[in-house]
Amino acid sequence: MPDDTTFTIPPPLQRGDRIAVVAPASNSALEFPHVYELGLERLRNVFDLEPVEFPTTAMDADELYANPGARAQDVMDAFADPDIAGVITVIGGNDQVRILEQLDMDVLAGNPTRFYGYSDNTHLALALWNRGIVSFYGPSVMTELAMDDTMFEHTVSYTERAFFGDSIGTLEPADRFTDEAGDWTDPASLETPREREESSGWHWSGSQQSVSGRLWGGCLEILDQAFLAERWLPDEDRLEGAVLAIETSEELPDPSWVAGVLRALGERGLLERFAGVLVGRPAARSHLEDRPAQERERYRHRQRQGVREVLAEYNPDAPFVQGLEFGHTYPTVPIPIGGRVEIDPASETIRFPAESS
Repeated sequence: MPDDTTFTIPPPLQRGDRIAVVAPASNSALEFPHVYELGLERLRNVFDLEPVEFPTTAMDADELYANPGARAQDVMDAFADPDIAGVITVIGGNDQVRILEQLDMDVLAGNPTRFYGYSDNTHLALALWNRGIVSFYGPSVMTELAMDDTMFEHTVSYTERAFFGDSIGTLEPADRFTDEAGDWTDPASLETPREREESSGWHWSGSQQSVSGRLWGGCLEILDQAFLAERWLPDEDRLEGAVLAIETSEELPDPSWVAGVLRALGERGLLERFAGVLVGRPAARSHLEDRPAQERERYRHRQRQGVREVLAEYNPDAPFVQGLEFGHTYPTVPIPIGGRVEIDPASETIRFPAESS
């Protein structure tokens, strides 16, 4: 296991570089090709990168599910290819846990490459964390890159840092956001921006002490799977002094479930190890369930309250910040899992410094 000084952030991409597109979680490219193609187009035209589609991007859902080894192989092949500067996922999913035993982590660790993906791709982020490789929690081709008539400038700015920079730097809250799912069945919907609403900002709680540490975490539903399957979890001593990042998906888990999972981690003695906690703004609607504005805000408030109460009970000495722009919310900041983060409650600032600083 790497110690705190042996984490590596893979080299930044350069404009014009080739970036591998893989489907290690799921793949909606064949079902909604207009969305997928828009994501590829924005890799080319917004970021000046050349997407290279690996075999899993041509597999439908049944073939992908039946071939977890092929999904793992795509990731290994992409990392090992000297002509590939970065690796980005098509989308998230819900069964990446099945590919983990197929991965040769020596291949990934021996060829550190910037990896971008969130949601179900939390599993891969945790596996890379264990080998001291920093990865980025987002973007994915069919979500952050392929929604709306234009991308959020907030997303573009921070994605450029994740692609081309040495660090994400200081985070700034977004003025407006959306969690509207959009209608992928209608190609014309991509020409219309989704409903955007005013942000209530970040919500600070807990200790007022400034802290720093390595970021660990991802989608809470996937972290739950990782603990149940006991795969690719670090030695818990390695999490002492780290900063936990969590967010929830478009599955819209009940706030009581969120609090229950965190409470179980508290009873395990894990929550108290973290120096601080960052929580992404929860999605409050989905393709399957739309909600009016007041109900969405009640959902967010209930989750904030439940998380705050559990963290205050099990780790009262840590600062925690909720409502951040990472995960299943738009605009989106690709936060570096394994990167160092500094949290200063007094100035209400969050900063991801360069590794050399």
